[in-house]
Amino acid sequence: MTDLQSAFEQAAKDVQSLPERPDNDTLLRLYALYKQGSEGDVSGPKPGFFDFVGTAKYEAWAKLKGTCSDEAKQKYIDLVKKLRA
Repeated sequence: MTDLQSAFEQAAKDVQSLPERPDNDTLLRLYALYKQGSEGDVSGPKPGFFDFVGTAKYEAWAKLKGTCSDEAKQKYIDLVKKLRA
């Protein structure tokens, strides 16, 4: 396991114990970066029109299409560190 992967997994644990809940835009950014870092480009059908949360998550992840996994992992780690500070 690489140092980046270890740090990514630790950040995923750390995000559960943030001092305060981030705003919705930040939560979407965390979700999208995590998904891009762990699974790659968005896949599957876009959720239905009335699934507002699912659609927002899908669109946030889709915006990162083409971002390499390592870059997404590093951005996720950096964002979690910033939120913990």
